[in-house]
Amino acid sequence: MSKKIKLIKKTSKTFLITGLFLALLSSIALFFYTSHLLKSEVEEVLYSTEARVEAALKNNRKIYSLPPVTEVREVEILGKEILKDTIIYDPSEDEMELFRELSTYKAINGKNYQITIRNMVVESEDFALAIVISNIAIFVLAFIFLFYFNTTRNLQLWSPFFKNLEQMKRFSLTSKEPLRLVDSDVLEFSELKTEIETLTDKVRSDYESLKQFTEDVSHEMQTPLAIIQAKIDNLINEQEISDKQFEQVTSIQKDIQRLKQLNKRITTLTKIDNNQFINIENINLSDLIKEKIESFKELQFANLVYTLKNELFVSMDAYLADIFINNLVSNAIKHSKKNEEIAVVTKDNLLIISNFGEKALAHPENLFLRFYRESNANQSTGLGLAIVKKICDLYGFKISYQFEVDHHVFSIDFSVVNKS
Repeated sequence: MSKKIKLIKKTSKTFLITGLFLALLSSIALFFYTSHLLKSEVEEVLYSTEARVEAALKNNRKIYSLPPVTEVREVEILGKEILKDTIIYDPSEDEMELFRELSTYKAINGKNYQITIRNMVVESEDFALAIVISNIAIFVLAFIFLFYFNTTRNLQLWSPFFKNLEQMKRFSLTSKEPLRLVDSDVLEFSELKTEIETLTDKVRSDYESLKQFTEDVSHEMQTPLAIIQAKIDNLINEQEISDKQFEQVTSIQKDIQRLKQLNKRITTLTKIDNNQFINIENINLSDLIKEKIESFKELQFANLVYTLKNELFVSMDAYLADIFINNLVSNAIKHSKKNEEIAVVTKDNLLIISNFGEKALAHPENLFLRFYRESNANQSTGLGLAIVKKICDLYGFKISYQFEVDHHVFSIDFSVVNKS
């Protein structure tokens, strides 16, 4: 996944890179364009000077050479015009200098002349470079001003968007507080605000409807189940029934209990999904495990062995803590042989529960999915471990499963939460 950067930073970075590229490109173009103009100006001066010298020769004036700028000498043969750059010695500067040289041949008043005109170009290049540097300085100052002006303006322009984004981050379906979004004079931001308000109102309305429906169904199911149970109890107590009828009635009772349990667990999952467990307490999980194990032992599960190496304290809802431990221990009991030991250990912010298993699970990756059962041999609801996983996700606990030495081992790590 690519690294995420802030919108203003990204747009400013794009502006910065584009501006620097344009500054560099324009400076290079200006340098060559200025150099071309200055070169053309130098050549124009050369031709102008050559024309004045030619005119003076035609008027029989005496022309004196002035090396290295102007040189006039008679030649026997006329040559071709030459325009070039040359480096020659300048006695006035006492050093070698770069000149632009125009050398022409003219036949004037019956004589052949070579007229050579030179103009120093070093100063022209310095002039061009000075112009470019001045341009860069002006461009940089303008760019810095525009950069900060653009950034400030963008922050003002995008301010409603960022404020609304913060509001969306704090949005909660369970909260009754209305969503307070900021309007903007930018059409797209204003439309976005309207759509978000419409969407959140619809989501909140659907959530309340679904929540009410779930609660109503859960509540309404309890009454007919209780009536059916009461009628079955009356049937058993008041009438004589055969062994076959007794088996059938007992089976119905088990199905009723399973349906009650299923209803209760689905309701619990729904409440967890809806973040309805908000009462956080510092729970002594070690004491709670002791109580649960004693309760299970009273139900003839004497093979439970609890080893306390460190006291374990966790911040969570007390009701969920009770369900959490109950489901873990119940799961170990359901999937263990009657006389095999079930070990429960707390140490170093870890809770470990292991029970005997004849073979490893075929699909351990599905272990915490709702209604998943490895086999249909036991009549569990398939929601116990799903609730455990949901509780772990809610509070940031880390749960893992391994099959080690003929044992199913569940480990819950509370260290990350307790450190934070």
